[in-house]
Amino acid sequence: MTTGHDRGGGHDRHGSYGKSPARPDPDYPGVGATERGGPPLGSRTLAHRARIGRGEADFRAAVEAVLSWHMHHGMGVRLVTDSPRARPGASVTVGLGVGRLRVWAPCRVVWTADGPSRAGWGYGTLAGHPVRGEEAFVVTRDPEGVVWLTVLAFSWPLAWWARAAGPLLPVLQRAYAWWCGVTLRRIVRRPGRAPGTGVPEPSTPGTGVSGTNPPGTVCRVGSGIGSVSRRRTGPSEL
Repeated sequence: MTTGHDRGGGHDRHGSYGKSPARPDPDYPGVGATERGGPPLGSRTLAHRARIGRGEADFRAAVEAVLSWHMHHGMGVRLVTDSPRARPGASVTVGLGVGRLRVWAPCRVVWTADGPSRAGWGYGTLAGHPVRGEEAFVVTRDPEGVVWLTVLAFSWPLAWWARAAGPLLPVLQRAYAWWCGVTLRRIVRRPGRAPGTGVPEPSTPGTGVSGTNPPGTVCRVGSGIGSVSRRRTGPSEL
């Protein structure tokens, strides 16, 4: 497992870039288990696999979309990150709720991978998040050339409203994982994508989602463990 620490970049309450207060490392049991396998005992778990495409071009397109946050951007959920691509130690803050009731829940990327047949990343919750645990998005290509997306997660509810949701949480997790696959498949099959990527060219300047912004830019995209804030384009994540 590759782990990392914050390098000082972050966002303030208005989303501008600046120094963020240092946060402790993730302290839940099994940090990195979404990469190694074997989630901690007693956690709620999720493992969902969706077929995305076939062949090298589809694999590279899916990998680029996942590592550059474009899958999450396409899903319509809210996230702020201090890095234009997934990297160990990147801060990922998820918007929970809507409007004035939105709460920003902090996470950190704890591992990444970018190999010839497997790539992706996993992030874990930090203090202040309403749940405790880890989630990962992994693209693989099997020996027959079929490209898959696997969404893995384990968690424990912490906030009272997360505990009160009870059996509804796993339902929402499965719906969210399904929406990940639908969105990534659509990106990979999108006409006019940049060659060898899943990314349409180019995105709006200054949004932090084109993959061309300098390191340290605040990027508003995506998703995170426990996300219930989105733009009416798909299921919520918990």
